[in-house]
Amino acid sequence: MLSRFIQLIVSAGFMTITLAVDCKKIPLASSEEKRPNIIILLADQLRAQALGYAGNPNVKTPHIDSLAAHSANFQYAVSNLPVCTPYRASLLTGQRPLSHGVFMNDVRLDTGAVTLAKVLKKAGYQTGYIGKWHLDGQYRRAFTPPGARRQGFSYWKALNCSHNYNKSPYYTGTDSTMKYWEGYDAIAQTKDAERFIADQASSDRPFFLMLSWGTPHSPYQTAPEQYWSIYDAAQIDLRPNVPPNLYTQTKQDLVGYYAHVTAIDDMVSRLVSRLRSLKILDNTIILFTSDHGDLLGSHGHYNKQRPYDESIRVPFLIFDGRSAGARPGTYDAMMGAEDIMPTLLGLAGIDIPGTVKGEDFSTYLVDGGASPKDSLVLLYCIQPFGQWPRQHGGKEFRGIRTPRYTYVRDLNGPWLLYDNEKDPYQQENLVNHSHTKALQNRLDKLLMKQLRDDDDDFLPGSAYLKQFNYPALDQSGTIPYFN
Repeated sequence: MLSRFIQLIVSAGFMTITLAVDCKKIPLASSEEKRPNIIILLADQLRAQALGYAGNPNVKTPHIDSLAAHSANFQYAVSNLPVCTPYRASLLTGQRPLSHGVFMNDVRLDTGAVTLAKVLKKAGYQTGYIGKWHLDGQYRRAFTPPGARRQGFSYWKALNCSHNYNKSPYYTGTDSTMKYWEGYDAIAQTKDAERFIADQASSDRPFFLMLSWGTPHSPYQTAPEQYWSIYDAAQIDLRPNVPPNLYTQTKQDLVGYYAHVTAIDDMVSRLVSRLRSLKILDNTIILFTSDHGDLLGSHGHYNKQRPYDESIRVPFLIFDGRSAGARPGTYDAMMGAEDIMPTLLGLAGIDIPGTVKGEDFSTYLVDGGASPKDSLVLLYCIQPFGQWPRQHGGKEFRGIRTPRYTYVRDLNGPWLLYDNEKDPYQQENLVNHSHTKALQNRLDKLLMKQLRDDDDDFLPGSAYLKQFNYPALDQSGTIPYFN
């Protein structure tokens, strides 16, 4: 008998999870045992505040909320450099941007990088990738051939980047002919993930699957009507830091954004149900997260890159079906993108490569005790671009986020200081206030020490563009990309 009994009941579109847990400690998987399956569910531009379990009163996410109730919930998880390509590079390599060299979109990750998929494949895993890739350079719709550019993934149904969710292209296998997902791509991609999982279920080999949805990234108004019809713009409550001139637009956009999120919620239900029906949920780790958030009107802005919480904070749930896996509960430790690879390898009992710079939280999750690193994560903008170019206020910054504070410097000195406990919507910048001088000095010392430890000289972005041999930028400071 399993010491943790997992029962999933799916009825009337709602998933509940019941767990009975004994507290007996047994070791993580050893090389003699079948290692756990690992699934990463990666949404695009899903902010932490846009889910029911996080306290959002508007959005409908019953299945993710149920999953959260029985997962390790890192409530302060952060996208250190909140843009698509850099986050994905950090997730797969366990490195920070100035180690792997990817700090702008549409840059190809070094094909010689030591990635999570390569390590797991070497450890005997079947590896699969479905959905948005965005690690293969400037040609967003080009074929990514088998081999080094797939970074260790064998099964492949993916495209570098597209946000046309109802005519969504992809490539598969060795076929360079572009294909299209049928209908709304999040649904079609999830069905394909179900087939991949079913094909692996009877194998002696564990599997690693990364399912990367393009939603809820804009365009917001493209989810199926069945999800749109749930929401009424007039009933949407806005965050207090949305200015009045954006009320109407933000409410309309949130209807579409939440529609995408609720569609993802249904996809989570489908996948968990399939794992249960195949009787492999009790040996599967599920990570549900996102590459960055979306300001969606907060502070008068949209999209990401800026160091505000709506941009940097992401959902981060680790569900571990094993009896001695990660313990459910809410965790205050600061989790960054570079910590994902070592933590998943640690939970699977696999040696962590020396190239990894992030921290392994697996023992912390299984046995408790102190966090393996200081309670802070670094925040970056190494070179502003795209939706936050210099002509619209974009600038380099370095900062730290702790459970309570956000502190950020730009090249001219201290820029932002928020007490997120007293000011959860970050409406009062405390930089250079007389009554916060000691706090600012303490946080500044912590930040500068972290930068010294990382050999980060905090130079203008042009220095790093030259160091990593980036292509010439366009007039907005963006790497030109081609569809």
